[in-house]
Amino acid sequence: MESRGQLYQCRLRGILKRSEKKDNCVVGDVVEFSPEGAIDSICNRRNILERPLVANIDYILIQFAGKNPALDYEKLNILLLNSFYYRITPIILINKIDLLEQDELDTIQKKLRFLDDLKIKVFYISRDQNIGIEDVKQYIKGATSAFGGPSGVGKSSVVNVLQSRIHMETGETSRKLLGKHTTKETRLIPFDENGYIIDTPGFSSVDIPDIPDAGTLLSLFPEFLKAKTPCRFADCKHLEEPGCAVKKLVETGEVSPLRYDFYKRIYRELSGTRWNKYEK
Repeated sequence: MESRGQLYQCRLRGILKRSEKKDNCVVGDVVEFSPEGAIDSICNRRNILERPLVANIDYILIQFAGKNPALDYEKLNILLLNSFYYRITPIILINKIDLLEQDELDTIQKKLRFLDDLKIKVFYISRDQNIGIEDVKQYIKGATSAFGGPSGVGKSSVVNVLQSRIHMETGETSRKLLGKHTTKETRLIPFDENGYIIDTPGFSSVDIPDIPDAGTLLSLFPEFLKAKTPCRFADCKHLEEPGCAVKKLVETGEVSPLRYDFYKRIYRELSGTRWNKYEK
């Protein structure tokens, strides 16, 4: 634990030690503890992520590589879905841009243009060439940012240049270790510019959140609200219905086809497995 710039070794007291409650005390919690180092209570949380299990987050920093490995747009959309669901502001980092030809960078920027409409900040960076790192540092100073991304995108290397307190083990993912992370545990790291970075190992396996119904799913696609006229049918699911205003937005380029296709896949998956009260 850290308090007023000092580190303390603490332990949970009493009922907080219940082993069946995985979220009784998590990384990012603000706590009250005794002079003897016993944690007495957990303060009210502003938010909590279930996987990775962290609390009181201002930003989710979602990092991908422009190349080696190629940008996984499906995983990006799943991570955005989680950030919207948990009401935590996402920031996108695209690392290794020094490996890209200009036409490759142009293609990525075009595919990610929908993020501008969602008012999601995107940083195109290079850890090796020190491009854009200072911009990221200034943007997240004073905040608590959960930092994650799939394997091999240089996440630990970027964390190391953003802060100087802890040196994270780095290493590119080999083919034999595909899917494994250099980061093995969630850490709360004091940030040089005030605030904290939470380095997490769990972002590669983040799945679709527990979205309860179709209305909630639609709320996680705010770009669908651009339509100036309503759909023909009040209960339109924006799938194959005629007179769908959202499909019109896709046709005119106002909604990304990648995002719309992702929405349809998620809707059909959830309606076929979780939403018993909705038709498939």
